[in-house]
Amino acid sequence: MTADEIKEMLQLEPLRMEGGFFRETYRSRWMISPDYLPEGMQGMHSIGTAIYFMITPDAYSRLHRVPGSEIFHFYLGDPVTMLQLLPDGTHQTLTIGNDLASGARPQVIVRGNTWMGCKVAPGGRFALLGTTMSPGFSQSDYQGGVRDELIAQYPAAANLIREYTRE
Repeated sequence: MTADEIKEMLQLEPLRMEGGFFRETYRSRWMISPDYLPEGMQGMHSIGTAIYFMITPDAYSRLHRVPGSEIFHFYLGDPVTMLQLLPDGTHQTLTIGNDLASGARPQVIVRGNTWMGCKVAPGGRFALLGTTMSPGFSQSDYQGGVRDELIAQYPAAANLIREYTRE
């Protein structure tokens, strides 16, 4: 199957603020009061959300962060390279995919307030992932990365930050 066929079958729409394509598949009707949310989250939140998320070489996930943790699940396609800029000033790259022998993992957890971005591995055509969050995602929590600010905070990752951001 092609990326376009999957986008049509799963009714994926462009995710303009981040990049890639998505469709929310679950949003719990149960809500959490702001008193019980992690620092940085405001207002009522669903206790959980899930989405389909597809990236292609031209439509990748630009660096961003949210205050809550997010779990990425690999479904099909080509491996994904994820850059994480950690709150302690370090960075790491991880491979999301199904080739366990090469170190890829089908599930990756991104802790809250970690800058993250994803790209299809070189030579790849697309990757279909899912993400789940608890507390659930709220657009008001989303923070897009600004290239120059991130490079100032993470100078050792400057070249990677340039790959995962747009000017």
